Amino acid sequence: MFHSHKAYRHIQDPASQRLTWNKPPKSVLVVKKIQDASLLQPFKELCVFLTEQKNMIVYVESKVLADTAIAGDESFGAVIQKFCTFREDLDDISNRVDFIICLGGDGTLLYASSLFQESVPPVMAFHLGSLGFLTPFKFDTYQSQVTQIIEGNTAIILRSRLRVRVVKKGIIMTNGDSEGSRKSMQYQVLNEVVVDRGPSSYLSNVDLFLDGHLITTVQGDGVIVSTPTGSTAYAVAAGASMIHPNVPAIMITPICPHSLSFRPIVVPAGVELKIMLSRDARNTAWVSFDGRKRQEICHGDSITITTSCFPVPSICFRDPVNDWFESLSQCLHWNVRKKQNYLSSEEEEF
Repeated sequence: MFHSHKAYRHIQDPASQRLTWNKPPKSVLVVKKIQDASLLQPFKELCVFLTEQKNMIVYVESKVLADTAIAGDESFGAVIQKFCTFREDLDDISNRVDFIICLGGDGTLLYASSLFQESVPPVMAFHLGSLGFLTPFKFDTYQSQVTQIIEGNTAIILRSRLRVRVVKKGIIMTNGDSEGSRKSMQYQVLNEVVVDRGPSSYLSNVDLFLDGHLITTVQGDGVIVSTPTGSTAYAVAAGASMIHPNVPAIMITPICPHSLSFRPIVVPAGVELKIMLSRDARNTAWVSFDGRKRQEICHGDSITITTSCFPVPSICFRDPVNDWFESLSQCLHWNVRKKQNYLSSEEEEF
């Protein structure tokens, strides 16, 4: 029992986190949703503003400029000449970019996160897609909004990611002899890791370990392991609670479990989860990471998941609390219903 008030730690207000620059930012990565004609004009306007008015070095993916509507625009040619281009999975730009601007929906922010497997620059996301839960900025006032970000002192939220390691047990032939080998792959995941039964008609049957201890066997369509950010994505559709991104946690949500008592659970951030096919599983399983890199999981393969050391710093429109509840209301229509009529004193008598 504590006898002194000095022993208690001060709990930081999640709305107090701020983005400040040690020196003015000079480079920006613009991530644009591919093959969306409605984004062409906003993309061009933003790039002209950044290069000509703000004198920023703009990084753009090579495949974005492959769009004929951009490459064939002669009036935009002078701006294109100033771009620094890169290719996904081939060029490392992690130490070249001061911040990121996303044009699109939530999927565009997830894609931007996947480009950085370690430290992620602050991300400013404009709502130009279909859902917009993670994209709080509207493009109508982009000049003043971007200027404010460049000047600094804006609210920010650190969205935790999952560090996922997939170890696949393979077989290679050497001089006619078979030898066991292991191939390891690592991913940084912002929303969720989904393990499902794939095309099989059988239930998935996977064992779930927590810090080395077998917790349970998942029998059903699969299981979702998500961050608090991902709690409002696939997890909430599967019956999980919605958790604010500032809560340090990992969510485990079964998909159509063959047990009425198997409810979603929340475990502390930092624990190590491990998922493997059960020994008596009738079929393989499939895994995907934020909806990408989908692959088959066979007997002997393993998926290890824990909290990443590299979160995504997401720039807020107002602050982390107001932005989140605004998204719940506007995107998911959380607790939106018709209100009861007021009863007058005369009506109360009957």
